[in-house]
Amino acid sequence: MESVFKRILIVVLDGVGIGAMPDADQWGDAGSDTLGHVIAAERPELPHLAELGLGAIRPFAELPATERARASFGKAAILSNGKDTTVGHWEMAGIQSRTRFPTYPSGFPARIIEPFEKAIGRQVLANRAASGTEIIKELGDEHVRTGKPIVYTSADSVFQIAAHEEVIPLEELYRICLIARRLLDGPDRVARVIARPFVGSSGKYRRTGNRRDFNVPPPEGTLLDRMKSRDLDVATVGKVASIFDSRGVTLDLPAHSNKESMDATIGALTKTTRGLIFSNFGDWDTLWGHRRDADGFARGLEAFDRRLPELLGALDMEDGLIITADHGCDPKFTGTDHTREYVPLLVYGRPLAGGVNLGTRGSQADIGQTVAENFGITLALGRSFLKDLR
Repeated sequence: MESVFKRILIVVLDGVGIGAMPDADQWGDAGSDTLGHVIAAERPELPHLAELGLGAIRPFAELPATERARASFGKAAILSNGKDTTVGHWEMAGIQSRTRFPTYPSGFPARIIEPFEKAIGRQVLANRAASGTEIIKELGDEHVRTGKPIVYTSADSVFQIAAHEEVIPLEELYRICLIARRLLDGPDRVARVIARPFVGSSGKYRRTGNRRDFNVPPPEGTLLDRMKSRDLDVATVGKVASIFDSRGVTLDLPAHSNKESMDATIGALTKTTRGLIFSNFGDWDTLWGHRRDADGFARGLEAFDRRLPELLGALDMEDGLIITADHGCDPKFTGTDHTREYVPLLVYGRPLAGGVNLGTRGSQADIGQTVAENFGITLALGRSFLKDLR
């Protein structure tokens, strides 16, 4: 099939789900509805997302559906056995995760912690599930006094290491994280090891933008691998490169907030000629979803919506834009975990008529397969909707 687009942008609104999947009860997530609950409770003003067709995907009483959506619209299921960032992004790139990554709600067992302490030559503090901001508030002074790194986890499959940059310098913290990454294998192969540096003094500690993720490498044959092998551009924004262990990436553009992700995504259009721009906007997950801050979540949606015309205006006639999510993270639901939800799907391009109902897709992999087909590539997973767009 002849290419429709010269470049395609996948913009991932991290954690912005659009309603519980049929199997949500198996995950304790029956009744979750990130967008539905936030829109109903906080009534964010989202005129540009509405114009694209957000309200056409499903009805929102507080968000009227536009008469004719500018974009094609639908939603996609999570086919993989999971509901986290790694699983979602990998599935978009054509990889189905059949086995759940392990989680440790009661902290990491001795079989993990003891070899880790021996390898780094230090004892650790905490070793429990905790909020990252709260744990440094609680144990920051002891860490500064003893030099012991703070190890903690969350509802996600993560091994997080917090350290003051003046106590454990960044390069040493990253080295320690690499040791953890090597040790965490087999049944303890967590999805991500995360360096969480912070600065400040007692009572005034704050995390810095020097976070670094050490992800499990994905299986071979991702969309990124295939595109790079064809000498196509693969630009990533935010944490996307780390999610794929930097494999298949030709240009990595760091971003530490939604604002920076938008700036970098627009900037990537001046740095790439033909291929993929894959961007993660992570604040809904890290700042508002897990912390159950529905107001912050809504204001973040409004901020994205305000800048959406700027992004659309930066696209040329041969660019395509796919706005989606990787999972839910409902701030009005119980607990602090991700939620097993469908993800929204808005597909826009100036050559397209818009208004096409793409329905409920069986997998997020349909996104990757659509990108692949546009560039004459075939992935092992997913059904392209490229022909439907035309």
